[in-house]
Amino acid sequence: MRRRWQDPAAIAAEIDRVRSLRLDALRRQWRLVFGRVPPAALGKDLLGRMITARLQERAFGGLDRDSLRFLASLARHQRPPRRQLKPGTVLVREYQGRRHIVTTVHDGFDWQGTTYPSLSAIARAITGTAWSGPRFFALQAAGHGIKRKSAAASDDGRRQRRPAHGRNGPQAMTDASSPALHLETASHA
Repeated sequence: MRRRWQDPAAIAAEIDRVRSLRLDALRRQWRLVFGRVPPAALGKDLLGRMITARLQERAFGGLDRDSLRFLASLARHQRPPRRQLKPGTVLVREYQGRRHIVTTVHDGFDWQGTTYPSLSAIARAITGTAWSGPRFFALQAAGHGIKRKSAAASDDGRRQRRPAHGRNGPQAMTDASSPALHLETASHA
């Protein structure tokens, strides 16, 4: 089965042929295509689909390197790559009655005429305390990527007290419909 398919009609015919095979024939075909014994738990439908996917991959090419790297990171339970804001994106955040407008530029973020290397630096300048910039500007949900101990797993069984306000004052709303956050992309016409 090492032949290279070129004609789309021939590929379609081979897919139809594979779909019509019985289970024992599909298992033999699997050994030819993948070079090993198929997993015992796979049924006829899944065996056929995986074989035909490999046929199409050989004929038309597989995934590009970036897609493979992304899928591998998901398989390792890593976080997806950080969101990249395009230059010209405008973030608007109200904090303690003042509106703060930040524009994404090529080498960082512009706020009040000064370019900062990160949103966290701007959030720190606005609030006077350490903040996650993406969280402050509602680009990331609260607690994203942080593992917390559940109340049920508490060793003493007592209820944990939670402050009415976080260390940075009342907790900001991070809902996308929050009036405190507006995302705009400037048109470069």
